[in-house]
Amino acid sequence: MCPACGKPVGECVCRQEKQAVPVGDSIVRIGRETKGRKGKGVTVITGLPLDEPGLQKLATDLKRRCGAGGTVKGNTIEIQGDHRDLLVAELTQRGYMVKRSGG
Repeated sequence: MCPACGKPVGECVCRQEKQAVPVGDSIVRIGRETKGRKGKGVTVITGLPLDEPGLQKLATDLKRRCGAGGTVKGNTIEIQGDHRDLLVAELTQRGYMVKRSGG
């Protein structure tokens, strides 16, 4: 029995809702933010049509490619530093439609 919804595990609906892929316009946006980081910049990737494990794996690959740290927060990937050009090229090569956002 699922502790959250009380149904058998095979019929559980709450786990399927958690694993749902976010719906968007299928455009990955890459921008840079410094807000709340004492002037330190991070590259923010949003709009990826992946579930949580997929985001974690992609974040690991991208962090390794950039040689920087980072994290996954919600449906966004944050990578320390300004790596927009490298990430646009890498995600385009992986088949995503990518746009740069912000300034």
